Amino acid sequence: MTVLSFIVALSIVVAIHEYGHYIVGRWSGIGADVFSIGFGPVLYSRVDKRGMRWQIAAIPLGGYVKFKGDANAASGKDADAMEGLNETELRATMHGAPLWARAATVAAGPVFNFILSIFLFAAVIMVSGQTGDKLVIGKLFEMPHKSYTLQEGDTVVSVNGIDVPMTSDGADYDAFWNDMEVTDPLNYVVERDGQTLNVTGPYFNTPVVHSVVPRSAARNAGLEVGDVIIAIDGSAIASFKQLQQAVEGGGGKTLALDVVRDGEQMAFELTPKRSDEPKEGGGFETFWRIGVTGGLAFEPEATEWVGATDAMRVGVEQTWRVASGSVSGLYHMLTGAISSCNLSGPVGIAETAGEMASRGGTSFFWFVAVISTAIGMLNLFPIPMLDGGHLVFYGYEAVTGRPPSDSWLDVLMRVGLTLVLGLMLFGLLNDLFLCR
Repeated sequence: MTVLSFIVALSIVVAIHEYGHYIVGRWSGIGADVFSIGFGPVLYSRVDKRGMRWQIAAIPLGGYVKFKGDANAASGKDADAMEGLNETELRATMHGAPLWARAATVAAGPVFNFILSIFLFAAVIMVSGQTGDKLVIGKLFEMPHKSYTLQEGDTVVSVNGIDVPMTSDGADYDAFWNDMEVTDPLNYVVERDGQTLNVTGPYFNTPVVHSVVPRSAARNAGLEVGDVIIAIDGSAIASFKQLQQAVEGGGGKTLALDVVRDGEQMAFELTPKRSDEPKEGGGFETFWRIGVTGGLAFEPEATEWVGATDAMRVGVEQTWRVASGSVSGLYHMLTGAISSCNLSGPVGIAETAGEMASRGGTSFFWFVAVISTAIGMLNLFPIPMLDGGHLVFYGYEAVTGRPPSDSWLDVLMRVGLTLVLGLMLFGLLNDLFLCR
């Protein structure tokens, strides 16, 4: 599942990126010889009516479009092939096309990544819907040795005598969830089949594991989705907030957890890991995390459809948030402000892809959107070999009236290749050894 999910996620992102290069190049009058998903030995290929070869290669860690006049997948100039071309033939090559056409073709890859992210984020939001003004109970999570009369589909009117605010009430709605007394069971007043009933239900913020983060302390220790954490270092807990407080207050010390799984009590020991997380106003804040997410004892049912306009707006906002967060995170890693363990390589990405796929289609495609944004942003960095490096060369040409010399381009490309491979190797070392 992990390997397949990784290949599918990366192939989608790479295919869209490279198709952006290809189609804008074609619209700009630049011909292409090869469109490849993956590198290395060719597994499948076909040639279309334009004479371009579409292929899938064995190593699914990227892809490329080889335009006419290119010597290689990195768009190095093939001087021998371009010699003797007439004006029309030269115009159809990547290196003989006008500056605007080359710049548009190169920029199109990252732009298509951002477009893909916006549409995927918006699609997930539209499919998932949103909770309405009234709280309707969706899925109820089972708690060990507990039974309640609250049912899925109930519309909650009040809890422990406190009326449920409308979701649009903002601060009041948040306070309702956060300030509720930690006791179990709670007394609910609900509407069910046209009747108003008094029923019992769980405390909201239960210490049930909703998901386990890949490469986390919880994953390494063996915690699973559905586990109920009932005690930490021998002290009983009744809420996920108490779990968070114990982890944060421990400052990274090893914790002993008592967990109930399928009716059986189990014991685990784990050591929280440092996590550097973006702050609302910019920058990062350090926390200690064991790598589990919790939440409500039930899932509020999505009862309202999100319109296309609102979904697209959220898609744009989320894409910007991921892109700016990626740049900020890399900057803070380079300055030493946050841990370099925030950088994942292919193994970490693959593990996350498998985890997201196991949660369902919406989670997986949300993850694909995040990866698409990150890859689009990475490709805009001004490093030779990447799209951003080519755009810098075109900027130099626009200012000076001539491109950098072929010899300098060759040297810079080699430097860029070294930087990219070094970054990939560092991420891989993080995955396998440094940040396990």
